[in-house]
Amino acid sequence: MINKPLVLTYLYLLIYVLLSSGVILYNKWVLSPKYFNFPFPITLTMFHMAFSGLFAFFLIRVFKVVAPVKMTFEIYATCVVPISAFFASSLWFGNTAYLHISVAFIQMLKALMPVATISMGVLCGTDKPRCDVFLNMVLVSVGVVISSYGEIHFNIVGTVYQVTGIFAEALRLVLTQVLLQKKGLTLNPITSLYYIAPCSFVFLFVPCCLLEKPGMAVSLIQFNFWIFFSNALCALALNLSTFLVIGRTGAVTIRVAGVLKDWILIALSTVIFPESTITGLNIIGYAIALCGVVMYNYIKVKDGRASQLPSDSIPERFTKDRDWKLDKKSSAIINPNSNSDSNEGNFNGSEMNDEEAPLVSSRLSHFGRSFSNHTK
Repeated sequence: MINKPLVLTYLYLLIYVLLSSGVILYNKWVLSPKYFNFPFPITLTMFHMAFSGLFAFFLIRVFKVVAPVKMTFEIYATCVVPISAFFASSLWFGNTAYLHISVAFIQMLKALMPVATISMGVLCGTDKPRCDVFLNMVLVSVGVVISSYGEIHFNIVGTVYQVTGIFAEALRLVLTQVLLQKKGLTLNPITSLYYIAPCSFVFLFVPCCLLEKPGMAVSLIQFNFWIFFSNALCALALNLSTFLVIGRTGAVTIRVAGVLKDWILIALSTVIFPESTITGLNIIGYAIALCGVVMYNYIKVKDGRASQLPSDSIPERFTKDRDWKLDKKSSAIINPNSNSDSNEGNFNGSEMNDEEAPLVSSRLSHFGRSFSNHTK
């Protein structure tokens, strides 16, 4: 007999992998002077923010599908505004990198995301230095350096843009934990787009006027509505698929899907963009970095399981048997390496680190499961 929930889960994962890869390849195609030739990444990002914010507005205010959160001016000014600033910066720098370096090399540089996140967390006091994590970060950094050394079309400007975007995204994740979660504010992807997308649009407006508007005035740019509409729609669909995937799977499954997506994306980019050449040194360096990333993910999942409340691991069908329940609690503490996806710890959906992935809180998995149950 076919397990429909399991099939639906893998279908969501497939959609997430396809959309995540598709958005990155689509952005590269739109921005690249060799293809669609719209070399204005800030403007493209602003269009995405306007489209996503408008979509969220209709869902919340017009159709009332999603309830808004209680947002005060103080929380918006002290939490949402700085988070939006770094969110906009990460998208700006990340999309600008497409103008200078290949998609494959960008994915290899993204292996630095755990390094940036741990570094920002230690600096901000949300994480403590650990020897095992430090060794993994060294391994990741060495792998990225080897991969960069093997890059034939290495471009320092594009590399700086991408690395800067990675650290901006890492700081956004840390600020999310420090500012929003400590205030007890929970945002799902729809409400996060509703509050953050318009603010990010405003932050991008000034650099767009200063850096891109003069170039638009003198260049012969043909605006194709359907190209930009479909591009923004794909980015929005990625946000929603991320929401559904987090609600139906555990941390291990999502991280494995992310690693698989990176390899697929690297392979596809060399086919779609023939100028993207991958060398043996690229592959060796990325494989080394990926080993560090996988070990880091393992440590995060193991820590999440260990820190989970024992009561969360008790099946409901045994709630009447108090003695058995106590034994189950003890075994859950002693043996955290359970195979159940429901015991995979406090997974933050923002660790998926996709293109234009929205702000999500650690409580999103529970909201996502409720939402996915209503969409069956």
